[in-house]
Amino acid sequence: MFNRSVYKSRRDALKKELKSGIALFPGNVDAAFNYPANQYHFRQDSNFSYFFGLDNPGFAGVVDVDNNKDYIFGNDVDMDDIIWMGAQPLVKDLAAQVGVENSFPYNDLADFLKKAITQGRKIHFLPPYRGETVIELSALLDIPNAEVKSHASVDLIKAVVKQREIKDKNEIAEIEKAMFTAYVMHTTAMKMAMPGMVEQDIAGTIEGISLALTGPVSFPVILSVDGQTLHNHSHHNVLEKGRMMVTDAGSETALHYASDITRTVPVGGKFNARQAEIYQIVLDANMNAIKAIKPGVLYRDIHFLAARTIVDGLKAAGLMKGDTEAAVQAGAHTLFLPHGLGHMMGLDVHDMEGLGEDYVGYDETVSRSTEFGTAYLRLAKALKPGFVLTVEPGIYFIPDLIDQFRNEGKFLDFVNYDKLETYKDFGGIRIEDDVLVTPDGCRVLGKPIPKTIEEVEKTMAEPREWIKKENFI
Repeated sequence: MFNRSVYKSRRDALKKELKSGIALFPGNVDAAFNYPANQYHFRQDSNFSYFFGLDNPGFAGVVDVDNNKDYIFGNDVDMDDIIWMGAQPLVKDLAAQVGVENSFPYNDLADFLKKAITQGRKIHFLPPYRGETVIELSALLDIPNAEVKSHASVDLIKAVVKQREIKDKNEIAEIEKAMFTAYVMHTTAMKMAMPGMVEQDIAGTIEGISLALTGPVSFPVILSVDGQTLHNHSHHNVLEKGRMMVTDAGSETALHYASDITRTVPVGGKFNARQAEIYQIVLDANMNAIKAIKPGVLYRDIHFLAARTIVDGLKAAGLMKGDTEAAVQAGAHTLFLPHGLGHMMGLDVHDMEGLGEDYVGYDETVSRSTEFGTAYLRLAKALKPGFVLTVEPGIYFIPDLIDQFRNEGKFLDFVNYDKLETYKDFGGIRIEDDVLVTPDGCRVLGKPIPKTIEEVEKTMAEPREWIKKENFI
């Protein structure tokens, strides 16, 4: 964990922002895999982790704004726990590690909250995303299960977003650790992407790299030659020459900070002419977008910059036609780019998404579009120093979407459907980097992962080296 002063300063900042009431942060509990004693690897709630830093199941944190006090509620282990887990620190000692002076058994939390409610004090909590948390909040606050989410505190949501969206130097250092692991994961995947390999072999290998170097993957590995399916978690295909393999994968550190990188490579190590042409368009969109990132710029505008780059490139390839700006205004680019350019990243790979995308990626000056494709833009508001975000343009040839748009007569002035028919077997390409907004621009985080055509082909021709942690971190 970070130094105790980090967590104390975060809670103090929250008190100033929230002004009154009690902020309740339930931690996560163990989750059964397929029977009670066989459990998933424990992952702490990100907001509890941000303010209280402890990786223990069954804890809750409380920030008492009115009385300027912080509390940890949790139970000391008993002998049964010690037999299976070994001796564990007392709750009061764990609390002291994160600057909390007040600790009590978990069962005392209900009476603590009940007393506050009878005093007319506001209990703030964030939207729960696990069923167990919904049930616990219902019991603690006497709210019907079905109404718990609607009682989440908008004031607390906005206060947490305001704090967490700006990453400090400690957080950036953690993300950089996850980035180094992502480098090894992706360069290994590139070198394995040869004809005859099964996707599962590569996906399993890079997940193992993550576990060996920093921790679990930050989300289930997306790896497929069927890259036209944006989040393809099926890994059954055998790689064949002429296909392209999309790998979207990242790692999570011990403190739960994430990386999220996508690379697309030609099976066999050499781009053919058609692959290289489309790949370069996506790469140009990625690099043009990164160059435009700086404080004060709306990320929505950068999204449309990437869209114009893609339209220009597809026009040169003979797949689109007409005026570029008119095509983007009409939404014709969404046939090829049906998602947003990127999202916030940090403790969550889609940072704070559980609090509501509209609170994280939008504000009172920027509202979400309802148009196809653009509605999926997770981040649109003006950028600030300290934001960490992804830049992930792509071009996808989705046969069902192509057929639907053509049958509906959509974008006939902008799309050359006859030539597009010959690309239905292409798949998709996505290139994604993680970027820190700096006071005067931006910085791509981590050791540069090959992404130009020359870099990718050179890397794929190299032998796989034995992975040694000290070589990368």
